[in-house]
Amino acid sequence: MSEEKARAQAIRFADIQEIIDLLDAAYDSGIHVFMCTTHDRIAEICAHVRLHPERYSKLEFYPCMPYAHKYANAVTEHGTMEALKRFLPAEGALSALVRGGVSVARRDVEGMARLLIDAEMKMFNGLKTPVIFLQNVVTDLLLGMGIKDAFRIFADHVRDRYKAEPGFITMNMPRLLDVLEEVGIENPIVCANINKLGFRMCGGIELYEKAIASRKFRPVAMSVLASGAINPREAIEYVCRQKDIKSIVFGASSKSNILNTKRLIEEYSVA
Repeated sequence: MSEEKARAQAIRFADIQEIIDLLDAAYDSGIHVFMCTTHDRIAEICAHVRLHPERYSKLEFYPCMPYAHKYANAVTEHGTMEALKRFLPAEGALSALVRGGVSVARRDVEGMARLLIDAEMKMFNGLKTPVIFLQNVVTDLLLGMGIKDAFRIFADHVRDRYKAEPGFITMNMPRLLDVLEEVGIENPIVCANINKLGFRMCGGIELYEKAIASRKFRPVAMSVLASGAINPREAIEYVCRQKDIKSIVFGASSKSNILNTKRLIEEYSVA
């Protein structure tokens, strides 16, 4: 919630080594899953992990795609077709370009979606990615536009090509669960804001709590601190009280924050 703090962190983490040091602190504390966007700088982290396979033998990535800003910027700078070509997979570039051209010509949205998923996943080649998430900026846009088949396309491609579980990030968990059930995606992994203030929880806390307690899905809680508005102990205690939440994703900029949050989660999970 602090612009000044955000600027300070941006300056600090301009150095990739600062990011790696923080990941090492999390990994050494026993946290072995890194949930990240497909920002270009993540490719540098992936390269570092590939160079040290023994050091990171248990590390798993949960990619979240697409990183929408890079597509918007590319379209603005280069136009739609040139932007698409820039993001197609490098392997078999010629055939990919041909397939992409045919897809656009035929308005084959499914074909282009698969190509762009593959482009986003290229940086994770050779690494463990057991869950791949669709970012909320796209999830909620598709929900609002009623384009329900897109969720099935994403889920099928993630399972078939990457042998991974599809995940969905949303600011409207109750509505998304309805649509995923409608298109036949069973027991989905859904990541949503879950906090005691109702911060960015479309439909309200009561609806979320009811869904968590009664519906068949695997909820992942994010924004549990409501962007810093809730005391960590109070925030974690509330989330862990929702017994069917499978995991918590949290951001941290220091080793002490990582250790403290992990300790609180373990304390209230046992309780």
